[in-house]
Amino acid sequence: MPNLTNPGTLEWKIGEVRITRVVEVEAPGLTFVLPDATPENLNSIEWLAPHFVNEERQALASVQALVIESKGTRIIVDTCIGNDKALPIRRWSNRKGPFLQDLAASGHPGEEIDVVVCTHLHMDHVGWNTTMVDGRWSPTFPNARYLFGGIEWDHWNRTREGWTNSIIQQSIEPILEAGLTDLVEADHRVTDEVWLETTPGHTPGHVAVRISSGGQEAVITGDLMHHPCQIARPDWASTADTDPQAARRTRADFVERYADTGTLVFGTHFPAPTAGRVVRDRDGFRLETTAL
Repeated sequence: MPNLTNPGTLEWKIGEVRITRVVEVEAPGLTFVLPDATPENLNSIEWLAPHFVNEERQALASVQALVIESKGTRIIVDTCIGNDKALPIRRWSNRKGPFLQDLAASGHPGEEIDVVVCTHLHMDHVGWNTTMVDGRWSPTFPNARYLFGGIEWDHWNRTREGWTNSIIQQSIEPILEAGLTDLVEADHRVTDEVWLETTPGHTPGHVAVRISSGGQEAVITGDLMHHPCQIARPDWASTADTDPQAARRTRADFVERYADTGTLVFGTHFPAPTAGRVVRDRDGFRLETTAL
């Protein structure tokens, strides 16, 4: 069984792979992106308490990064919101948060990150790709290769509508200009223990991240789901899904595929305890977690 090695900072071992959670934001209120996740609807999913809803039955969610250590390689999966970014969500715009200090305190200073994996290119998954230095956006992880899905980049590069162009200019193009980008296939292997898995729908090139080591298995969801309630209700769509029907199929297939397999599922936006196993629950599914 994978071990939760440090409950204070949330670290896990999957065989020989270590995973560390670094949180940027954790707060209630998810209906802006998951409109079905109302307190009334969530009240019918009893197992969400106490970790995934508050006392008012509001959904709790995190914006966080997961650092994977595999075969001597340090991989950060999704880089959150970032500081100083002009963004359409007011509470995320022009932040001044301590994420980089928290990342370093977890044992992973930016200069020691080897690979950046973006499951997709939405604003809260690419923000710390860059930081403002002397009035210019510069790569936050100067010694890393940034892996962007080729299908994902082609989509957003073609559809620079609304805020998309601004987000690309702040968080994507400086990486391309620095020559640090690898455009990869949706099944790309990062190491022998870590690879990508295609999970389209939320965005055209969305990927999950699979981990296998020492006979133990794990998967990081990205935004194929935003909250554990979607394990019980995979038909609940996100307002940010590019193709809601494809996203519903991907979620349903994901839950069915990993149910009762012992695979540790890490929700990219799941609050602590963040990870659990999908198990069958009567005629549906639930997330079984280890209490902190």
